[in-house]
Amino acid sequence: MDTSAKHFSTTPDPGRWTALAVLCVAFFMVCLDGQIVLLALPSIEAQLGFSPAAVQWVMSAYMLALGGLLLLGGRVSDLWGRRRLFMAGTGVFLLASLACGLAGDPGFLIGARIVQGVAAAVMTPSALSLLMTSFEGAERNRALGLWSAMGAGGATAALLVGGPLADWLGWRWVFFINVPVCALILLSSPFTLRESRDNGVRGGFDFGGAVTITAALVAFVLAITEVPSLGWTHPQTLGLVAATLALLVVFVLIERRVGKPLVPLSIFRSRSFVGGNLTMLLAGALVFGMALLVSLYAQKVLGYSPLVVGLGTMIYAILSIVSSTLTGRWVGRTGARAVAVIAMLLMGGGCALFTFIVPEGSYLAHLLPGLIVFGPGIGMAAVAGSVAALSQVREADAGLASGINSAVFQIGGALGVAITATVAASQSGGSDTMSALTAGYVAGFGACVILAGSGALVALLLVPRDRVSAPVPVQVGA
Repeated sequence: MDTSAKHFSTTPDPGRWTALAVLCVAFFMVCLDGQIVLLALPSIEAQLGFSPAAVQWVMSAYMLALGGLLLLGGRVSDLWGRRRLFMAGTGVFLLASLACGLAGDPGFLIGARIVQGVAAAVMTPSALSLLMTSFEGAERNRALGLWSAMGAGGATAALLVGGPLADWLGWRWVFFINVPVCALILLSSPFTLRESRDNGVRGGFDFGGAVTITAALVAFVLAITEVPSLGWTHPQTLGLVAATLALLVVFVLIERRVGKPLVPLSIFRSRSFVGGNLTMLLAGALVFGMALLVSLYAQKVLGYSPLVVGLGTMIYAILSIVSSTLTGRWVGRTGARAVAVIAMLLMGGGCALFTFIVPEGSYLAHLLPGLIVFGPGIGMAAVAGSVAALSQVREADAGLASGINSAVFQIGGALGVAITATVAASQSGGSDTMSALTAGYVAGFGACVILAGSGALVALLLVPRDRVSAPVPVQVGA
C-alpha cells in the first residue's frame, strides 16, 4: 500500500479511552440490531400480519442497507468530518428505532428498518475511523481489540437480549431499547470525540463511483439474502449476481479515470489489507451461519423457548468478548496470521462438533461443547482481520478502509445465512420431521466447516506473518 503520504503526530488525546467507550457502545448497538429481531420474528409476524415468506425482510432490510452503504458511508465521513457524520448517523438511528417500535403494518416496519440500516452504515465506519485516528502503536491494537470485542459481543449477544425482551416486554422493545442508548451517545459525543477528516482533499466527489459501487453492493446483498427462499439458480438470483459483476466492472473503469476516486484502487495492492478483509468476510459468514443453525435446531428440534436459547448461547458470547480483549495484546507479539489461522481452526472445530447433533439430543451433550470451542475464535478472527486490514492504512483513507472492513463482515454474514439455510433446506428435502430437520442442520454445519477451512487457507496465504509494528502516526483534526 502506498504509505508515501506525510503523516503528522499530535499529542495523544487525553480523553481517547473515554471516546473509545462511546464508540464501542455505538458499535455494540449496531451489531446487536442485526440479529436481535431473530427471536422476535414469530411475534412480529402474528401481530403485524406478515406472511411467513415476507417476515424475513425485517432482518434482511437492515442487512441490505447496512452492507450496501457502508463503503459510501466511510468515504463520506473522510471528506465531511467523522464526528459530524457519526453524530448525524446516531440521531437518525434513534429516530428509526423509535419508528420501528411504533410500526403498525409490515411496510412501515420494513421501511423503518431500511432507514435504520442506512444510519448504521454512516455510524460504523465513522466510529472506526475515529478510533484509528485517536490511537497509535500498541494502544491502537488494544483499542481495536476492545472494538472487536464489542462487535463480536453485539452480534453474539443478540439472542440473549432479544429473547427476554420479546418474552417479557414484547417485540417492540427490541427497538425501543436503542432510544436511550442513542440519546446518551449523542449527549456525550461533543465532549468526548475529536473531529477529524481527510484534510488533503478539497472539493469534488466521485458521484459515479459512489453510485456504481453502492448499487453493486446492494445488488449482491439482495441476491444472497433471497437465496434461502429462491435458490442459487433462480433467475432473480442469477440476474442480480450478473448485475453486481457488471456494476463492478463499470466501477473499476470509473475509478481508473476519475481525478479524485471514491476508492483509490491502489489500496487493494496491500496483501495485508486484502487478507484481513477476506478473513473478516469468512468470519462473518461463520458467525451468522452458525448462529442461525443453532437457533433453529434448539427451537425446532429440541423444543427450547427463545429465552432458553438466549441463555444457552450466552457462553459463546462471553468467550468471544474475552478472547477479543486478550487478542488485542497478543496479535502485536505473534502477528495477525497466526491468530487468524487459530481462530478459523477454533470456529471450524466448533462447527465440526455440531455435526454430531441428533434428533433426541440435549444442550449439554450436543450444543455446549461446540459453543465453547467456537466462541473464542470469533473474537480472535475479528481482531486479526481488523488489525491486518487497517494497521497500515493512511489517515486519509481511514474511513474508506473502515467502511470496507465493516462491510465485508456484514456481507459475509448475509452470505453465511444464505449458504447454511440453502444447504440445510436442500438436505432436509422440505420435510419438517425431526430427523429430516436434523439432517439438514448437520449438512449446514458441514458447510461451515468448509468455510472455516477456506478461512485458514486465506490467512496462511494472504495475512502477513510479521508482527504488527506501530502504525505510522496520523494527523488528527482539532
